[in-house]
Amino acid sequence: MKALLTLTCAGQFMVLLDNTIVGAALPDMQQRLHTGLTGLQWIVDAYVLLVAMLLLSGGVFADRFGRRRVFLTGVMVFTAASVVCSLAPSIGWLIAGRVLQGVGAAALSPASLALLAAAYPAPRRVRAIGLWAGFSGIGLAAGPLAGGILVEAFGWPAIFLVNVPIGAVLLLAGLRVLGESRNPSAPPIDVPGTVLSVAGVGAVTYGLIEGGSRGWTSPVILGSFAAGLVLLAAFVVVEGRASTPMLPLRLFHQRLFTVSNTAMVVVGFALMGSSFFFSQFFVYVQGTSILVAGLRTLPTSLAMVIVSPYAGRFAARYGFRVVAGIGLALAGLGLLALGFVHADTGYGNVWWRLAVVGIGFALTMSPLTGAAIQSVSPQEGGLASGVSSTTRQIGAVLGVAVLGAMVHTRESGGASFESGLNSAFLAAGAVTLACAVFTGLWLTAARTPRAIPGGVPMPRSAARG
Repeated sequence: MKALLTLTCAGQFMVLLDNTIVGAALPDMQQRLHTGLTGLQWIVDAYVLLVAMLLLSGGVFADRFGRRRVFLTGVMVFTAASVVCSLAPSIGWLIAGRVLQGVGAAALSPASLALLAAAYPAPRRVRAIGLWAGFSGIGLAAGPLAGGILVEAFGWPAIFLVNVPIGAVLLLAGLRVLGESRNPSAPPIDVPGTVLSVAGVGAVTYGLIEGGSRGWTSPVILGSFAAGLVLLAAFVVVEGRASTPMLPLRLFHQRLFTVSNTAMVVVGFALMGSSFFFSQFFVYVQGTSILVAGLRTLPTSLAMVIVSPYAGRFAARYGFRVVAGIGLALAGLGLLALGFVHADTGYGNVWWRLAVVGIGFALTMSPLTGAAIQSVSPQEGGLASGVSSTTRQIGAVLGVAVLGAMVHTRESGGASFESGLNSAFLAAGAVTLACAVFTGLWLTAARTPRAIPGGVPMPRSAARG
């Protein structure tokens, strides 16, 4: 049991480390690969897009074809893709490697959780999943520091090579330690839904990222938006008619489910979209080294790691609506405050703004996931949790694309990169504050509540906000 817990935690640690370590290396990638902001957006979004669109299918794959097999396959693909990224001679090869990394992560992450859920009996399962989330979450905090050190010493390829020894150990130990398990009654794979979702969101993302450089009214960009809307409309039709859809649309008939996932899109949008620029701000606006920039971005990730374990307890006591609303308000205010930071602003007047952003989002994510799970039957709790993670990732894709397009458009109009960043932070803050109001008004439940993640029973008054 301990070996299984260690392996699954290490696998998820590797995935989450990759989420933040890349941000520290973006300035070095831009210089060495001779790319612009658009290229950096693709480096991030190529990975996040595949994770977002394949995450739900990854869990079904694990249940249907074997959790051990899918986990080890995900580790192998992720590790091999990391090698491709580290050896990439051009931006195109790096983006291709990031796509492969996203495929590997979309298999590895849900399979690791499925292995834990299958191996541990109900009384011990909550503790095991808590350790899995807590230990692997250290990867979020370690990313900026590890990225800064590795890039400063060896250059950006080193941030991907660090995955190779971890992946090799996971493969060798997993082949010896992990036992196979599967769910014979698992639903079939929703291939049409998966393909349409990837293509639809991918087309919209292409338009958002490339629009700044190609022109928003160019035929290619207008065509990509039109194709994306058509594909996403087809996705909705297919999911509504499929017997076993990857995303059951009936879940959105529950207001609590719909509101919580809408808010989760905003969380991904504002958090990932703003953090994409953190290291770039310190390097390009304030003139620090990449290592110092990595250190200076730590308050956000450290605050999230420290505060996140308490968010579920606060929600159990005060309600989803109160805690999520306060969290979104704090995050929005922190982002608005970042919008007024300039080249000559001392770090003593910057770090607390980053910390407020981290605290706010840490208070938000667990209650929103708990609200989504609360709104469905006990048998669909895993699906609801997966949808919540997927909507956050979709928001992340859009955040990097939209806020990056905003910065690019401001620069094209003659504004400085600093002014573009200020506009992006202010926009992210405004959207987050609007979502805080939306959540405060509508994140309510009319049905009898159940326990939220962490095993804490949810009182009726708390579930209703």
